[in-house]
Amino acid sequence: MSEQTNKFGAGALFSRVFVKVGVLPFFLLGALVIFTALSSKFLTGQNLVNVARQSVYLVLVSMGQMLVLISGGFDLSVGTAIALTSVVSASAMVYFAGVFPDAIWLAILLGAFTGFGAALLVGLVNGIGVAYFDVSPFIMTLGVSSVGAGLALFLTGGVPVSGLPFAFGDTFGFGRFWGIPVPVIIALVCIVVMWVFMSRTRLGTQIYAVGGNIKAAHLSAINTKRTLLLAYMVCAFIASLTGLLLTARVESGEANLGGTIALESIAACVIAGVSLRGGIGRVENVVLGAFFIVLVQNGMNLAQVSSYMQMVLLGVLLILAVIFDQLRYRIIMNGR
Repeated sequence: MSEQTNKFGAGALFSRVFVKVGVLPFFLLGALVIFTALSSKFLTGQNLVNVARQSVYLVLVSMGQMLVLISGGFDLSVGTAIALTSVVSASAMVYFAGVFPDAIWLAILLGAFTGFGAALLVGLVNGIGVAYFDVSPFIMTLGVSSVGAGLALFLTGGVPVSGLPFAFGDTFGFGRFWGIPVPVIIALVCIVVMWVFMSRTRLGTQIYAVGGNIKAAHLSAINTKRTLLLAYMVCAFIASLTGLLLTARVESGEANLGGTIALESIAACVIAGVSLRGGIGRVENVVLGAFFIVLVQNGMNLAQVSSYMQMVLLGVLLILAVIFDQLRYRIIMNGR
């Protein structure tokens, strides 16, 4: 009898954890066990610090992707927003550095705002198409992704933009404050801001409401079109910030930056329990989900898994996450 009670208790605990946070804790535990067994370097302090530094870019993009997913859509053009930001900001910085040779930080600031403007235009087009013309988010963001990628290549001719101000890469790519890498500090600030935005502001609550039931949100006097538009623009803005940090890291404007980050950010969100149906998702879980994706990639590199097989395994993780999301949704519906 006690054995049956223990089994029931374990099963109930598993179900509660699964419903609340999704499959992420189980995936994370499995990754730690497998990669620790495959490589003695995996679970060292130095390697975990490297993973934290490398995960900054995916964490940022995943938080933007989370906004759109919670609103009931998704954004396949985040990689394009990163690429456009990179080439536009880099080109602008090189130009303004020539115009203001004695004011390098002014040139960097103007270049950064130019990059933000290019990415916000991407978010604006996505938001208008989805919110005001009822275009499927898949078709809209896929089309914008193709257009933006073509523009990025057209602007550069496929050649990286070089000659950026040294201070830009030295500060935002490799700089440290109090021993902490600048990109990590920026990511931590963004995480806090996003948590406050989603849990303490009216617009954050409205995004949850629109994703949960857009008709009910409209009847509750929420401007659903404006909310959707802002969700896509904020997503593009965060992707643009990521593009600037990546540009500083590689010290050039690259049209191929962010090539696979759309898939990775969606995988991070779904693994973290963000529902593909909208209305469900938490910032802290998404941060951990992005960290998990980078941790898995790091573990596969240490285990000498080929880059092609890494793509296969990442795709399998995404498929499994979607399947578990379906199971989780059924459990929630049956419990109501």
